[in-house]
Amino acid sequence: MKSFIAAVLFATVGAVVAANVLESQQSSASQAFATTGARVGDPGHNLIGK
Repeated sequence: MKSFIAAVLFATVGAVVAANVLESQQSSASQAFATTGARVGDPGHNLIGK
C-alpha cells in the first residue's frame, strides 16, 4: 500500500511540475508566428481568444 501511495504522490507532483514548465514555455500564436510571411493580426481581432 505504501508503494501505491508513493506512486500516486509522484504522479501528482510530476503532473504539477510538468504543467508549470509547459505553461512558462508556451507563447501565443501572434508571438510564435511573428515573421513577415505569417499573417497573424492583433490577437483581439482573430480567433486566438486573448
